[in-house]
Amino acid sequence: MNEDWTPPDLGGTVAVVTGASRGVGRGIALALGEAGATVYVTGRSTRDGARTEGLPGTVDDTADEVTARGGKGVAIHCDHHAPEDNAALLERLQADHGKLDLLVNNAWAGYERSAEVRFDAPFWDQPTWRYDLMEASLRAQYDVTRRLVPLMLAQDKGLIVGISFSDGDIYLGQVAYDVFKSASDRMAKGFAYDLRKKDITAVSLHPGFVRTERVEAAWEALGDGPASVVHSPEYVGRAICALLTDPKLKERSGSVLTTGDLAAEHGFTDVDGRRPPAFRLEGRMTLATRMDRLNRVVDAQRKADG
Repeated sequence: MNEDWTPPDLGGTVAVVTGASRGVGRGIALALGEAGATVYVTGRSTRDGARTEGLPGTVDDTADEVTARGGKGVAIHCDHHAPEDNAALLERLQADHGKLDLLVNNAWAGYERSAEVRFDAPFWDQPTWRYDLMEASLRAQYDVTRRLVPLMLAQDKGLIVGISFSDGDIYLGQVAYDVFKSASDRMAKGFAYDLRKKDITAVSLHPGFVRTERVEAAWEALGDGPASVVHSPEYVGRAICALLTDPKLKERSGSVLTTGDLAAEHGFTDVDGRRPPAFRLEGRMTLATRMDRLNRVVDAQRKADG
């Protein structure tokens, strides 16, 4: 943690962060915990059960760290592809608090099984299971949001954040990835339109190049270049903390935001004191370079798996 960042007081805030066993979701949950929020940490990886592709991190680990940082972490085993799990999450929130202030749709299964087929293979060489994983991830975001938003409607207050990535009209290098990441941005716009008469905001937030557990496993293979633009998962969490305390938050509803731009606007830094700028394909790195780095992550994971 960096002393340059003063967390806002989010005591009394009830948040759900999906897919928070590791990666960006974990970083968001930890930043919220440092600000004093109650964070429901959801995911499929638990200490007593299976872990997604054997990667480190569980909902229990993240929840414990949220509590250690001053918030209250609540671990919830939840597969958001399963409607019954989303329904159970709603019941738990209703019983515990009867309200919800923040929903972060971070869960994303689109990178799973990446070692089996190159991520940037042309669409005719792509397996349908990859398309299905991404489609199911977007459907899961839709389902959990439609179920939980009534808890925000009851108090006419709340923030919905979808974690995504796109760069305008620049093609992301893989058909399904481009389609569903663009659709995630569009879904936030649709949520915002339906909620326009309520004091509930929906936005899409784009992290930059994040040093997650997957990336960490392939760091040596990536070389020195990423060090200049990479940031921690908690940088994204600090952006969401800033949004929660923004007096003009409602004016942003329906928009696509970036972590780097919010950092410059609100004056926060990453955990190492740097302030990486917004990550954009144009001017930061070519599309071919981005795809090359993704594939190096995949290759390193394949080698690690034997």
